[in-house]
Amino acid sequence: MIAELIAAALVIVQTRPALDSAAVTRVLDQLKASDSTVCALAGEALTGYGGWGWENWGYTDQAMPIPQPTPTPTPMPRGGGGGDGEIPVHMGTHGRSHDLDPGVLRAFRAVIRDDNSCVRNIAARVLGNHGGSASYELFLGLLRDSRPDLRETGALGLGELEDSRAIGPLSDALKSDNDVAVRVRAAWALGEIQDKVATETLARALGDRSPEVRRTAARALGEIQDKQAVHPLSVALSDAAADVRLTAVWALGEIQDASAVPLLANTTKDRDPRVREAAAWALGEIQSGQGIAALEALLRDQSADVRKTALWALGEIQDGSGVEPAAAALKDADPEVRTVAAWALGEIQDERAVTPLVTALKDSDSDVRATAAWALGEIQSPRAREGLTAAQRDESGAVRHAATWALRQLNDNDDGDNGIHVHVHPHVHVHVSKVKP
Repeated sequence: MIAELIAAALVIVQTRPALDSAAVTRVLDQLKASDSTVCALAGEALTGYGGWGWENWGYTDQAMPIPQPTPTPTPMPRGGGGGDGEIPVHMGTHGRSHDLDPGVLRAFRAVIRDDNSCVRNIAARVLGNHGGSASYELFLGLLRDSRPDLRETGALGLGELEDSRAIGPLSDALKSDNDVAVRVRAAWALGEIQDKVATETLARALGDRSPEVRRTAARALGEIQDKQAVHPLSVALSDAAADVRLTAVWALGEIQDASAVPLLANTTKDRDPRVREAAAWALGEIQSGQGIAALEALLRDQSADVRKTALWALGEIQDGSGVEPAAAALKDADPEVRTVAAWALGEIQDERAVTPLVTALKDSDSDVRATAAWALGEIQSPRAREGLTAAQRDESGAVRHAATWALRQLNDNDDGDNGIHVHVHPHVHVHVSKVKP
């Protein structure tokens, strides 16, 4: 019955051009008696009005940053542009939209101290994104409340507000609050504000007795991207908790400072495959040739995901010393690994890759063959002409298309746009879990 009532109220909210205060009040009252799943769904509907997604409500995988390269060669004819193999990295974010009606804001303020944490946090997110500077004192008061659950909501609101005035109070909470949940939320909020002033406090929090606080502090340092955080994060690479090590690796990849390369190279030997995979991703983000030896070693890893990410990193670095290991990976047992290997060779664009790529045009997997054809088009060596001509008779349309494009690259280097382009996109999704409201 509760779910039916909530669903009916949500229809009212979502079908109106603007949020209605009466409808919002009705929904919030019903949510107070609902279960956590219904409340989370309603929170998505209400705050989705402001542009937030599921990741803010705990519906995404709570695993730490796990790069997952999934190369999908997609040769397609189109005008303009070229096959540049861009790598989109997706991370959950929230957005701000237009101001809400004052009556709606009052409805949310009325429940900011409610006993139901889900309802409270829905209000904190809305007020943080739409309430303006007037919400600062409200959240600050909550952060100083005697109730730890309200202090946590106050930290949430200050993080959503992203007001630099909150750095001091949040830092104090992170240092001295006796409630773990409050310290976790304070660390998260400092990461949302993204001010380097908080780096020292967050670095100190890497030594907190709670692994969740340490993990969140590492994530916040990655959000802030201050090079001064490299040293404290290097200590976190030896943390007893794998999730802390994993997040520290991700943070170093976000900071992209070359001084972290030796640290990450050592982390490629971590006992947890997720950490090794993240280390490969981070080395690819930093794009330093100093990381190639460590990446080459990862190509012998038992995990195919680790091997794929290491090859992606070699393609990102684009150093000639990556040709030999990437070419060797064209013989990997996993077709996805072989596909990323072909992509990496196309990114490096070294003449030495032509022979192994021509051989890969006969691979049993059509994705490998199509990517090899694309890579040969990127390298533009006349030595590939015979193999590409044969590939134009391939049973796969994608391979034939890629081969045709590659041959035109060889023939028409100086003729400008030839009307056909091939795009190969190894997607690397890096997800860092949000702190669940």
